[in-house]
Formats: sequence, structure tokens, C-alpha cells
Amino acid sequence: MSLSSPPAIVSLNAIPVRLPRDLKSATGSAGSPSVLQPGEFAYRWSSTVRALYSTYFETCLVKVELSNGLVGWGEAQAPLAPRVAATIVEDLLRPILIGQPFDGTREKMEWLWDEMYASMRVRGQTGGFMLDAMAGVDIALWDLAGKLHGKSVSRLIAGDAAQQIVPAYLSGLTGATLNDKLEFAAKHYSAGFRLFKLFHDSDVSSLFELMDSLRAQLGPDAQFAVDALWRLDWHAACSFDRELETRNAYWFEAPLMPEDAVAHKDLNDFTRTPLALGESYRTTFEMEPFFERGAFKFLQPDLGRTGITGGLRLAARAAELGMEVVPHVSIAMAPQIAAALHFAAAAPACRICEYNPAVVEIANRYSSQAIAVEGANYRLTDAPGLGVTVNEEALRKDIVR
Repeated sequence: MSLSSPPAIVSLNAIPVRLPRDLKSATGSAGSPSVLQPGEFAYRWSSTVRALYSTYFETCLVKVELSNGLVGWGEAQAPLAPRVAATIVEDLLRPILIGQPFDGTREKMEWLWDEMYASMRVRGQTGGFMLDAMAGVDIALWDLAGKLHGKSVSRLIAGDAAQQIVPAYLSGLTGATLNDKLEFAAKHYSAGFRLFKLFHDSDVSSLFELMDSLRAQLGPDAQFAVDALWRLDWHAACSFDRELETRNAYWFEAPLMPEDAVAHKDLNDFTRTPLALGESYRTTFEMEPFFERGAFKFLQPDLGRTGITGGLRLAARAAELGMEVVPHVSIAMAPQIAAALHFAAAAPACRICEYNPAVVEIANRYSSQAIAVEGANYRLTDAPGLGVTVNEEALRKDIVR
């Protein structure tokens, strides 16, 4: 479809979201992998990982409107300080987009991504909050593109090759005790899940005890990936991998500090368990040192950080190198999850997507259309765009100021 007189972008707004949550029940899952230290602030150190986490559920939604009345929803990955991403959207990105004609073509979205990126690159803003804000806008533009052309985002990308079923893997096991975690895993194994991601959130012996107990309980067809949460140095990672190798781990995620491409290359050459990386990076510029060294096997782009445009660029580069692509999904609401699913349904070399039941439950609470999970699979619809709409009225009632 061609638009002879395309509509223009007339409105761009961001909604910083902070929602109360049961932190105890969320601990051990994506976005909340470890127990937090006590304190008076909403943002607290993890007890085991050198990172801050929020006691709330936080993200940043983006809403873009066209002159023909169509509205697109996007979302920036913002598990901390969503007001920062929201300010960037409204103060820096709004002047770039307002008034732009928008025909919903891939070329237009690529151009707009490049314009947003160029606006602050000479000031060193080529990652972090700036790119997260861009990702939220980009996702909203893809939602609008699908609506303009009457196609789902996945079909806009891949045509008839787009999948409607995206297999899921379970990310994290919640529960205070080993038995709690085993029960949680058994419940999802019965639903059809066969790949489980475990977090190295405490001590090494506890992690491997959990893996061994899960193997004994679930049997030989269950598979386990391990996220080390960037906690290890090179020597510790090598020792860690020997244990993973004896247990036939599916992948070894985020083993070393994310800045060190050389160390990841050396580790990848040493280990037999495939390395998985991607959630901390936003662009092909950031990841090229890892790509060119062959420093990992699984690419894990987070669509709330890369946007769909950036994610597709990363996936294309990974496909050139024969890597598998597995979208990372952490704290997120419906637009970000839907973006990951449409990406997974259309991108080359992508077979599975991350799933956290507590996150999906919150996302569906504030979406007019639920993220559909059947057994161990996500199911996409052919609705135009992302196929989800935020229930803004209900959401604003629950946001904590």
C-alpha cells in the first residue's frame, strides 16, 4: 500500500510508570533476579549483584498520534528512573518528530531512527537512557506503520513468512526455598515448558544444587540456561563453565562485565557452553566489537532498548554470522512485550522468546488486548500494528508518584 498524502506526526508524549508490586514474590525472576538489601530508598543494591534494582515495577510508555487520528503505543525499557526516559522523549525527541510526514514504510522508520540517533551523538549520547527513549518512540512508530498499512508488525517485516506462534522459555524460578522453586518449575513443565533460565543470584553451590534437583525432578528433556548476571571474572567463569558443561547447560548468559569484548572472546573460545549476550547493548555500533571477535553464540536484544529498527539491524548482523537470536524480555508492559513477540515472529534465526508470568500478568492488567500465552507458546494475532492498546485510564489510577 502506498500513501499518496501521508499523515503527519502531531503528538508525542511519554508516561513514566511506577507501580506497586509484591517484591518478595517477584524475586528470582526477570528484572528482579536477586534479594535486595534493606534500605529507605526505592532503588536498592542487590545483595549479590553490583547493580541497583527498584522495589517498584517501573517502565516508560510512549504514545504517538498522527494527523489522521491513529495512535501508536511504544515502550522504553526503564526498570529504574523512567522519568529520565520520559524527559528525553518529550524534550529532545519531540522536536525531531512533530510535523514529520509518516507513511509507515521501513525506509521512513530507518530514517527517523537515524535522525534521532544523530541528534545527540556528538555529545556522546549513543547509549543508555537516550537510546532507551528512542526505542520507545521507534516501537510506537512501528505500531502506527502496521495500523496505516492494515498489517501486524510481524507481517509488515516478514510478510507471509511471519509466524503466529512463538515458543517461550521460562525466565527465572520464584520462591523462597528450593522446594518452592521446584514446585514452580514443575507447574510450568506440566504446561509444556522445556527450557528454563536460572539466575546465579546467590552462591555457586545453591545454583548447581538447584540444577541437579531440577534435572532429577523433571527428567532428561528439560533444559537449563544460566544467567550469571555479569558477576564473574574470567577465571571464575571458566570454572563455572566446567560445572555447566557437566550439566549440559543450554547457554551461559552475561558471564563477564559487559564492556569487555576481548574477555568474552577469550571465554567463548575456552567454554563449551554457548555464551549469550545482548541485553545491555542498544546498537550495532556497540556490539560490533563482540560480533567481529565471535565472542558469543546467542544474541539477546532487548526491544525496549534497541527498538524494532535497531533490533532488526542487530538480528541481520547476527544472521550473517550464523548466530541464534533470542529476544530479552525483562520488566515490561504490553507494547514492549508485543514488540519482542512480533520481532521474534519475523526476525531471521529466532525460534524462542523469554517469558516471565508475573510480568505478563501486570502487562495484561493494563492492556485492552491480552498478551496470549497458550501452554508454552505465545500466540500473536493478525491485528494491525502491535495488536495491543494501553488502558491509560486504569494505568494512571495506579501509578505511584
